[in-house]
Amino acid sequence: MLRVGVIGVGNMGYHHARVYSELAREGKVKLVGVADANFERAREVAKQFNTKPFADYRELAKEELDAVSIAVPTSLHKQVALEFIENGVSVLVEKPIAESIENAQEIIKAAEENKVTLMVGHIERFNPSVLKLKESIQEGLLGEVVSISAKRVGPMAIRIRDVGIIIDLGVHDIDVISFLFDDRVRKVYARAGSVKHPAGVEDHALIMLGFSNGKSGIVETNWLTPHKTRTLTAVGTEGIAYLDYIKQRLVIYNDEWEREAKVNRREPLRNEIEHFIDCVTNDNTPLIPGEDGLHTLKVAIKALESAKKDEIVEVD
Repeated sequence: MLRVGVIGVGNMGYHHARVYSELAREGKVKLVGVADANFERAREVAKQFNTKPFADYRELAKEELDAVSIAVPTSLHKQVALEFIENGVSVLVEKPIAESIENAQEIIKAAEENKVTLMVGHIERFNPSVLKLKESIQEGLLGEVVSISAKRVGPMAIRIRDVGIIIDLGVHDIDVISFLFDDRVRKVYARAGSVKHPAGVEDHALIMLGFSNGKSGIVETNWLTPHKTRTLTAVGTEGIAYLDYIKQRLVIYNDEWEREAKVNRREPLRNEIEHFIDCVTNDNTPLIPGEDGLHTLKVAIKALESAKKDEIVEVD
């Protein structure tokens, strides 16, 4: 049975612990412990999920572990990930993989050298509606897809202080659009600004992504909208698709009909963690390896550069 742990049990880490706990009750994993710098929080979560609390992730690293989820602030991803990777523990690190390209590359290199599984938690790849849209595109229901636009907006997230909205939220749709096109971003142009965020990081952005063969993507994201919206539109030569991430709903139109896809709704995080466990257990390559996380981070950083310079920037 796979022995797992969670480092960082704030909003997202709590749900990682919850899913592992559910899987533990099903006899699929053993939740060894949870760690958080706020020990009261760690104790509260550990008590709820019948596991052991740690104030220091290094103490959890001394336990017998096969895999961990890392859900600490982005600026701490490298130091925490390396602690476990260098001890032969596989890692699911929440998106983005790191706050800098250099740190992301160090994480990837360490995972390769220590022969452990590294997966990046771009959760929307495991959203059933996204997977259904990918399937529909591959079946040719939209013809050739030429543009994809996404809107990810909502209220201010005060808990996010170490990065702005492009790296925190924009990466979701940068990754999904790249996944749907099955291509890397070649060029990026962005406009961004800070209106309300107390740390002065950008809290609204519009990002245009250039792919090969004239295909394009647009990501609109902000922390200014009073209600949460998570949608995506894919335009093809033979039809158009409207996707709602939250409702897990996909509707496709063409000249003759309107059709709602049958989406087998399921919690994306559970799908993600089950996939991670399968990869660790069977030594499979994860759907989102470190290289995918690195590319998405590169695009986000180039978007920040573009917004600063007010010009189109090439992506390596």
